[in-house]
Amino acid sequence: MTPAARAQAAIELIDAWNGGLAIEQALLRWARGARYAGAKDRRAVRDLVFDVLRRRGSCAARGGAETGRALLLGHLRRNALSPEEIFAGDGYGPAALTSDEVLRGDEPAPFADIPHWLHAPMREALGGEFSEIAQAICARAPLYLRVNARRGSVKATMAALDAEAIQAVPEEACATALRVTEGARKVASSKPYHDGLVEIQDLSAQMACASVNWPQGGVLDYCAGGGGKALAIAAATGGSVDVHDAAPGRMADLPARAMRAGAQLVQRPSPKGPYRCVLVDVPCSGSGTWRRNPEAKWRLSPEKLLDYMRLQEDILDRAAGLVAGGGQLVYMTCSLLAAENSDQIESFLRRQIGWSHRQSRLFTPLNASDGFFVAELRREADI
Repeated sequence: MTPAARAQAAIELIDAWNGGLAIEQALLRWARGARYAGAKDRRAVRDLVFDVLRRRGSCAARGGAETGRALLLGHLRRNALSPEEIFAGDGYGPAALTSDEVLRGDEPAPFADIPHWLHAPMREALGGEFSEIAQAICARAPLYLRVNARRGSVKATMAALDAEAIQAVPEEACATALRVTEGARKVASSKPYHDGLVEIQDLSAQMACASVNWPQGGVLDYCAGGGGKALAIAAATGGSVDVHDAAPGRMADLPARAMRAGAQLVQRPSPKGPYRCVLVDVPCSGSGTWRRNPEAKWRLSPEKLLDYMRLQEDILDRAAGLVAGGGQLVYMTCSLLAAENSDQIESFLRRQIGWSHRQSRLFTPLNASDGFFVAELRREADI
């Protein structure tokens, strides 16, 4: 595919997204129908679509509208590329620019790539770092791996990755973390990955898990999902971890992942407790992961945020009942919003008797990678 043909494919995909189709579903449909598109073409089109969604606000301003065509035009202008070379009307590329399109376009408003209704709550949560973080979460994210200490050392794992042309460097902030600098797209099909030497896990999540003193046994991951946190806990402690999720289908790949990693995870459809430690990595706005999932920030609404907050309260209250006296409840989100983080902890402590707040920490792209929040609560021994 020519660059112009890739641009036209991106325009059509963005229009499908504007029409309500999830971007991953739109990409899958396009890939199935575009037999002419090679692997490099599919990756290039995907990258183009995600780059536009990360900067949708500023692309719309520079392109003069929110259609796929206008957003792609704005993307080219934002990156100081020549629109006339893409919008030439040749072959399978976009039609030539109209005189109106040539003249249309403005400089974006400050923080145009963050939904306007979120500016105030994010400023409140992030204070003087809001501006820098707002820019950082609109950039493309690096790929991080977690080294599985049960399978090998960091040095040996780096050598195994290097043998497959995957370059990675250690992160000083976290002993288990590697940042991939070359060959990121090879990781999932590599031997080190299939042998359980590494798992794909963001740096912030790794740092959050490492900040907790997990007990060796008696741990429940109550919102396990794909099981990344449970695998990290099992690797750190060497103990068995119980896993549960309200939608068991999310854990479909977990037995294979656990076997690959040499971890003992036990699925509990109806966990009874009491547990020494319960982890709740709750559903949330995902505001900390917008550079990986830019679609989420444009789909979020005040009503959806309230729904998440109600669900978080319910999960916290139910999980609290599974914690033994003297045990701990660990609350995590991939959110930067105080309403889902510190406010939820304060609300929980007002509702529940016999609990104390031990520690909490907010990770951001400035001190880790994605936005991530972790808080540890302790239950009194005689409750």
